[in-house]
Amino acid sequence: MISLTTLRRIYRASAVYDLALSAPFALPWGVDVTWSLLTRLSPALGLPAPAPLDPHATLFACFFGSIVTLWSLLRLHLDDPRLARWDAAGRLSFSLAMATAIGRGASPLLWPLLALELGWAVLQLLPVKK
Repeated sequence: MISLTTLRRIYRASAVYDLALSAPFALPWGVDVTWSLLTRLSPALGLPAPAPLDPHATLFACFFGSIVTLWSLLRLHLDDPRLARWDAAGRLSFSLAMATAIGRGASPLLWPLLALELGWAVLQLLPVKK
């Protein structure tokens, strides 16, 4: 069990994490720059480079980036830990999509992100002391 104060800290930290990770994907030029960095980082880590993005993939990346950026800002603005449970549900859904992508050959760079998503979900689902 955790205190409401601890849940609030976890909840806010997860929103800041989401904001940092998703904001670069909110607009097409951010996607281009971020994808270029990931394409160069992968071989440096001994991993295969991610596939180039076509216009449809860029569009969906921007959907992800803009919605998650707005959700992060909303959570920070409202500062309501009740939203942590909803965020956890979204993270579990997103984790399933990431695991499916990994299973279908997506970049191994997703493994640490999947671990973080699941970690944030578990933390936000911990029972709170009354």
